[in-house]
Parts: sequence; C-alpha cells; structure tokens
Amino acid sequence: MLQAGFVGLPNVGKTTLFNAVTAQSSALIANYAFSTSKPNVGVVAVPDERLAPPAKLVKTEKIVPASVEFVDIAGLVRGSSQGEGLGNQFLHAIRETDTMVQVVRCFEDETVVHVDGSINPRRDVETIQIELALADLATIERRRERVQKTAKSGDKTARAELEVIDKLQPALEEFQPARNVSLNDEERAIARNYFLLTMKPTIYAANVNEATLNLPDENEQVKAMREIAAAEGSECVIICAQLEADLVDLSPAERLEYLESLGVTSSGVDQLIKSAYRVLGLMSFLTGGEKRRGPGPSHRVRARRMPPAQFIPTLREVLSARKLSATTI
Repeated sequence: MLQAGFVGLPNVGKTTLFNAVTAQSSALIANYAFSTSKPNVGVVAVPDERLAPPAKLVKTEKIVPASVEFVDIAGLVRGSSQGEGLGNQFLHAIRETDTMVQVVRCFEDETVVHVDGSINPRRDVETIQIELALADLATIERRRERVQKTAKSGDKTARAELEVIDKLQPALEEFQPARNVSLNDEERAIARNYFLLTMKPTIYAANVNEATLNLPDENEQVKAMREIAAAEGSECVIICAQLEADLVDLSPAERLEYLESLGVTSSGVDQLIKSAYRVLGLMSFLTGGEKRRGPGPSHRVRARRMPPAQFIPTLREVLSARKLSATTI
C-alpha cells in the first residue's frame, strides 16, 4: 500500500494530526523533541460521498471505502542530513514513503516550545527543504562517482544517467527540490532509481489554531504557506490538528455540527485524506451488488483502489502483450 508520511520540525503537531487522521490516540504526544522516535503507522478510510447513492440503489448499508496509509515520522532538525538528532533514522523513514505531508506550525502557544524560538512558516519550510536537499545531494554525488568511469568508456546508459545527474545536482546545491527540475519521461524514469527525498510530491498542512479556521485568508502565516505551495504547484490544506483530535470521540454528525458552528463547512482531516489520495495518484472505481461468499450482508458497495495512472497499462500495451492489433477486435 502506498504511504503518505507526516514530516516537519519537532512540536509542530505532526503526532496530534496523525492521531486525528487515524481517529485514535495511541501515538505519544509530548512537548519535547524526538518524542516520536519510531514511525507510527495507520490505515485510513478515504471519505467518498459518491458511495451513498449506489448503496441506496442496491439497498445495503454495507459500504467499503478505499484506504490510504499514513506514517507519523519524528521531527527533523538542522543537521539531520549529517546525522543530528536521529536524522539518519528519520530520513530513512521518509525515503520509504511515497509522498510527504509537511506539517508547518502556524499558531502561537507559549506552552508548546518551538525548536527555533518563534513561529515562522517560511523559515521552517526552508529548514526542512535544506536538510532533504542535502541528503539528496549526497546521494547524487555518490552516484556520479560510480557512473563517471562507465560513461567515459562510452556506455550510452551511463551517459544518459550522467545527463540526468547534471540537471539535478545544480538544483540540489541551491536547496531546490528535485521535483521542480524539468525532466522528460525517460529522464524521470532514471531519476526514480535514486529514491530522492525531494522528488516526492508534497502536501503542506498549515496547522492553525481554532480561531483561524473560519478566517484563514486574514492570517499572514496561512498566506505564506499558500504562496509556498502555489510556487511549487503543491497542495495546501488548512487544518487545526488539536481541534480535529478533540473531535475524534464525537459522531460524524456531531463533528459536522460543531465545525459548522465555527463557520467551517468541512473537516480538515477529510480534506487532507482526500488530498493525499489524489497526490499519490490513486483512483477509485465503485462496485455494488451481491457478495459472492463470506459472512455479513449479502449486498455491499465498495470503492476499489486503482494504482497510479503511470502503472495502468494502455490498450496498446495490453494488445501487444496478447499479440493482437486493434483491427482484430
């Protein structure tokens, strides 16, 4: 199953948000750095309003939504790329995910210590970006050393790889993400073999206080986060992690009623889950009807998860594999 990993500085609300998204409270929350030393993992149902109509059509209350996996990764700090804190361990955990949800603190709270002493979303995003870029730069430099000798001998594959490295390295040296480098499909396929951290698509989660939820456009820190996301072509979700965590014990109807009392029309958690599912490149197709076997209701409606579009074979590829042509069918 594809994973979305929560990343960010310590004490920005990653674990609180993870608990809210996974609708549980087992992950440790503490007001000190590195309280989450091991990644927490949770599988989450994807909200999908399209499931209700077919459920009525087949007369069943059994609905099986699609799901996505979230990972809560401990906070990065300056020097993580050089092993500071538990940097190497955390970077490895990020490398195993498929997309990042970068949680950025956009609220003031004297009881929750910020590792840099003040609230500054641009600085915090830059800190994470620098550490990830430095880790990727080390990967690229090691790869260059291996490829250069082979490329000098005239190996075409090595030369093509070296050309990709020549495009990626300058960007990383400027602490820019590899995903922003212009690559064609063949070059992108080569770059995927490096498992670069900054090549992963990123969602920004602006963690605000409850008062900001209904007037986010008036918050300077939220504006900054939206500008950062827009510049990268990334998605930005405005969310109050503490509020969402407090609402876990309420029924869906009670949650919605409380959010509406704040002037909010939808849950930030729902928006974040849908965003992760979308950014991971996943799609759903809906099925409904009689179950073939097994206990439980005889009918159900189900959202079946499909892989990212790039892994779905085209009609031409299917016909080729079966040694058919379009004219024979």
